[in-house]
Amino acid sequence: MTTTPRKLFVTTALPYANGAFHIGHIMEYIQADIWVRFQRMQGNDVNFVGADDAHGAPIMIAAEKAGLSPQQFVANIAAGRKQYLDGFHIVFDNWHSTDAPENHEMAQQIYLDLKKAGLIKARTIEQFFDPEKNMFLPDRYIKGQCPKCGAQDQYGDNCEVCSAVYAPTDLVNPYSALTGATPVLKNSEHLFFALSDPRSVTFLEEWIGGNDVDGKPHLQPEVANKVKEWFSVRDNPDGTKSEGLSDWDISRDAPYFGIEIPDMPGKYFYVWLDAPVGYLASLKNLLDKRGENFDAYIADDKLEQIHFIGKDIVNFHTLFWPAMLHFSGRKTPNKVFVHGFLTVNNGEKMSKSRGTGLDPLKYLKLGMNPEWLRYYLANKLNARNEDIDFNREDFLARVNSDLIGKYVNIASRAAGFITKRFDGRVTTAWATDSDSFLSGLRAVAPEIQSFYDQREYGKALRAIMEQADIINAYVDANKPWELAKDAANDARLQEVCSRLLEAFRILTIYLKPVLPHVAQQVEAQLNIAPLQWADVTRPLPDQHQVNAYAHLMQRVDPKMLESLFEMVPTVDATVSAPTNPSSGETSVEDSNIEALAPEIKIDDFARIDLRIAKIVNCEHVEGSDKLLRLTLDVGEGRTRNVFSGIKSAYKPEDLIGKLTVMVANLAPRKMKFGMSEGMVLAASAADEKANPGIYILNPWPGAEPGMRVR
Repeated sequence: MTTTPRKLFVTTALPYANGAFHIGHIMEYIQADIWVRFQRMQGNDVNFVGADDAHGAPIMIAAEKAGLSPQQFVANIAAGRKQYLDGFHIVFDNWHSTDAPENHEMAQQIYLDLKKAGLIKARTIEQFFDPEKNMFLPDRYIKGQCPKCGAQDQYGDNCEVCSAVYAPTDLVNPYSALTGATPVLKNSEHLFFALSDPRSVTFLEEWIGGNDVDGKPHLQPEVANKVKEWFSVRDNPDGTKSEGLSDWDISRDAPYFGIEIPDMPGKYFYVWLDAPVGYLASLKNLLDKRGENFDAYIADDKLEQIHFIGKDIVNFHTLFWPAMLHFSGRKTPNKVFVHGFLTVNNGEKMSKSRGTGLDPLKYLKLGMNPEWLRYYLANKLNARNEDIDFNREDFLARVNSDLIGKYVNIASRAAGFITKRFDGRVTTAWATDSDSFLSGLRAVAPEIQSFYDQREYGKALRAIMEQADIINAYVDANKPWELAKDAANDARLQEVCSRLLEAFRILTIYLKPVLPHVAQQVEAQLNIAPLQWADVTRPLPDQHQVNAYAHLMQRVDPKMLESLFEMVPTVDATVSAPTNPSSGETSVEDSNIEALAPEIKIDDFARIDLRIAKIVNCEHVEGSDKLLRLTLDVGEGRTRNVFSGIKSAYKPEDLIGKLTVMVANLAPRKMKFGMSEGMVLAASAADEKANPGIYILNPWPGAEPGMRVR
């Protein structure tokens, strides 16, 4: 490891400001936070910044549905960030927004610099336009029949049934996901960043395959290999084919919530142009508040620019972003660290309704220790672009065994004797003893340093726990609880317990990037300054006085995990109540009214998310005698596709424009005719043959899409 302090500018991917953090965000932030904390313990200078990605059509549309300005909508989302970051001990130096003045100024200047370099090209394209909404439609707001497999209600860029990729104009019977209207094709002049330019291709090939100043690659090998695939033959927007990269459409037409292009009134930057500029804008905002010079800071050759991102946004960060920076005369990233996704129980995708979702806020509200999760995820993380799996049993065993059974156990076995028997004073006269087991503990510091620096957190923690095993073997061999039974052993007892507290202090240094709150507690109990990595070789002074020991961490209660992954209950609506003819009352069977389901509590009902939905389109399902296909607006900024068995009761044209109620958090169901994304509510008799009426729920006037039924 270098002894010269490093100068690091570190970011995580910017979360889109249309919803709360999910567990994928938290995993990425924990990974970066651990790395940043480790670097600071080495004495390195780090600026760690983030921001909300605030622009784009989805936010504009969601804000409109909520009756808010886009700025207020984003501000409401941003107001909820702190509870997650504080809750999991994630500390950014600055959190900003891509709608901030710094980002507007920087994005516009980068564009002008790219244009001056001759890499911005204008081109007229044909694009779908919603005549009712009076706006051009992004690909994800166009739906229709897949041109490959024929599946209904597929998005304008890819099919979720057969995975085909296509242009929106390839869809069969396309319609607007916003209004249900049939879109029309209109011409529009768009701006393109010329990634196909030989200069761009040459630079990117060199950067992707190149090394940083430390001699190590900019990208992980598997990521670099994947990116190189995108240099193959591709379709250009004008319908031609070219070798190499396609040019990148960087403009959008009004109405659009974003940054206006300075020399094209009514045109806005595509959100992915200004989003990564938000990294620089957040840094500038931070340095301005400190009174530091941003231009001088960013121009420093020693500065390392580091990005932590997920594998789903690799193309933006390894093609567009480096090229934007390079050809606008700015510093390119030194490293882009790519991680995989988080799955549950052997690779299963997250799903709240199936009981496999991990809600980070629910985790905190249940009183679960955030450092359990930090430790567990760190155990799984490595330097490769691999998915990691959250397994409940493994989580329970690893936290209880490693953190409680091994690490905390050391302090609990020794600290009490020091404070009760020796006035809290440790003895370290033996500290120079060459054959002490502590020498081995200190000797692994460089290896653990290297693991942390290379983001091999799992290897680092395994090496640390191997040392914890050695220390616990020392505990078992010396049995301080036995020594304490005879005052004649006091000198030996004080020495043994002092050795153990010194070992515990060193382990805490190694674990501090992962367990910052526990480390802070240990520092208070040991009565020492905040631990730095160099303190590994600096033992406590002889007769140093420590404070009374307080328990550092509880075990994981299995019931907490059960609550965390508690499934949405299903109610059996077919249970019949007993008939009581002697009571003089009409029986349930006689009335053809279905019996009440078993009693539930208010918490059970609260788990079912009922929402007002507007039926923006309705049509017959070819090949089905019972189903209608409903396109529903539930106030999310997109529409949902739902199949409902109400064909016998309603004509499609009678339902379009009406409001109804749907179960919004029901797991999507793949059907023969496509994906159904919820369930509308309708009433019927117990015996539908005897009483065939079906009555879809219709809210009173004044209800709006997205309102929750409580």
